[in-house]
Amino acid sequence: MNNKELWISFYTIVRKDVVRIFRIWVQTFLPSVVTSVLYFLIFGAFLGARIGDINGFPYISFVVPGLVMLAVVTNSYSNTSFSFFTSKFFSRNIDEILVSPTPPWVLLAGYITGGVLRGLVIGVLVLLVSLFFTHLTLIDPALILFFFILTALIFSLAGLVNGIYAKTIDGINIVPTFVLAPLVYLGGVFYSVSALPDFWRTLTYINPVFYLINGFRHGFLGFSDVPVLYSISVLLAITLALVIINLYLLKKGLGLKQ
Repeated sequence: MNNKELWISFYTIVRKDVVRIFRIWVQTFLPSVVTSVLYFLIFGAFLGARIGDINGFPYISFVVPGLVMLAVVTNSYSNTSFSFFTSKFFSRNIDEILVSPTPPWVLLAGYITGGVLRGLVIGVLVLLVSLFFTHLTLIDPALILFFFILTALIFSLAGLVNGIYAKTIDGINIVPTFVLAPLVYLGGVFYSVSALPDFWRTLTYINPVFYLINGFRHGFLGFSDVPVLYSISVLLAITLALVIINLYLLKKGLGLKQ
């Protein structure tokens, strides 16, 4: 395929997903905004004053970056996994792509772009909502943007693996419920790892979400439980591994060929 044909294939995959996302915005955007408002009310207005400061920062300011990451993680993951799953078992347009000369990397890029876009839009909406509850400071905007995009990318890639292997809709829902949710809630959204006992602190250090949240929080507060460069190294390694896994699965057709 020449460059024009590659672009047409990529654009078609992305356009289909983006149109779907914005057409059903009540399902794709609104739930995360409403959930975030409730989190901000509970942990900001109601409990924040009682909890006090964490590492010298008001509690609401401490949890905002984590809550933004929570929204980005869940939406990026669910968008890619659900979009790919429906392409396999409902619209079945994935069969048409597989028999076309579209290379696996274009297929990967197309589906990932939709997930990244949804994650970023949701993240921005949650950030805007947070302004009604606290004043945000931007210590390092470039770092914020980097972790913003990296988070959406990692969990879009992870969602694609789920979408490739899932055989039923339960296969899509079980991972966010029993894997993703524990990772997020035990990743330092609501607490600093320094406050944990040794066992739980060690367990937190093997949680990839912990590094995403800490890097993102550092961009706002200038504070992180682990060095930012260490977080970046871990996350880039995870990104590379997920890209390789997805390309291998798409190239071999594992979970795709019926």
